[in-house]
Amino acid sequence: MACKFGTYSFPQRLKLLLIIVSLGSILTWIVTHNIQDLVWEVNPQPLEQKVQRWTGVQIVSTGPQKPQPVTPTPTSLPLCAFLSPYLRGATALKFDAQLTFEEVQKRNPKVKEGRCKPQECHALQRVAILIPYRNRERHLLYLLEHLHPFLQRQLLDYGIYIINQAGNGVFNRAKLLNVGFLEALKEYPWDCFIFHDVDLVPENDFNLYHCDHEPKHLVVGRNSTGYRLRYKMYFGGATAMTKQQFTRVNGFSNRYWGWGGEDDDLRIRVQLQKMKIVRPSLEVARYTMTFHTRDHGNEINPERMALLKKVPQVWSKDGLNSCSYKVLTIQHKPLYINITVDIGDPRHNPEVAV
Repeated sequence: MACKFGTYSFPQRLKLLLIIVSLGSILTWIVTHNIQDLVWEVNPQPLEQKVQRWTGVQIVSTGPQKPQPVTPTPTSLPLCAFLSPYLRGATALKFDAQLTFEEVQKRNPKVKEGRCKPQECHALQRVAILIPYRNRERHLLYLLEHLHPFLQRQLLDYGIYIINQAGNGVFNRAKLLNVGFLEALKEYPWDCFIFHDVDLVPENDFNLYHCDHEPKHLVVGRNSTGYRLRYKMYFGGATAMTKQQFTRVNGFSNRYWGWGGEDDDLRIRVQLQKMKIVRPSLEVARYTMTFHTRDHGNEINPERMALLKKVPQVWSKDGLNSCSYKVLTIQHKPLYINITVDIGDPRHNPEVAV
């Protein structure tokens, strides 16, 4: 039905026109001043999901919240890109027999006492690299040579911790990593932890040393296995877990003395907590294993299979909450933080606990 505007008297027309103009002005004011609020309140969840997926940090929504305005200051920096513009992809690794720690230090002037962070942006995560160690200086040198520039290209706020087992007793990789986790947190509020063997060097910097929304296994392929996964459920070599994830499984078991079993034990703990293991693609998650013979004191653990059967019964009592040790020295060297520790032996634990 057509509007019979002409049937109204002049005062009525004027009144109707004023009402229309007023309504138009109100609508214009609402759109121009509140469009950001309206858009944010319609659907705040996708941004939370993206950040959670990228960083592995659980974000709990308490309802629509408007972003807080940030006043630019000389010290305010943007967040670093999830994919850094400095990534190079696959790199042919070379290992110079004449290389020295001093040379590696000169090549990495931004690294101070084993730590480095980007100056141009705020890193998405604070990442602690934990390396269990004893008498493997050449392997450590080769790893540091490649790992420092690798991590800097990823724009990470990172630190490299060497957890050095004192003495010549049986080696315990898992317990050393528990020690590294506990001691590193005393220095800095790390978000993400990479549990990293000293003889594995990453080949592709698109293999991001970030933690994910689930525990992440980084070593999908390596040269010594023809760049294939060692076995279907393999969870060793280099793994990434958030502080919350690692605490939730009570860390590693402290009972694996000698070689083997501790990484499968950690996998079972992850599964018991209903978490899933995620992996990067085989194209990027490739490593070179530097050659070595098995170390004295790190012989195959004959009890590993029996220990694995007990994980469901003992995981909550054997781990971070039962890790006793004695720190002998903490040295902040130019390229890493060295923690020398007495972790006891299979027959006794040190008297000084955490």
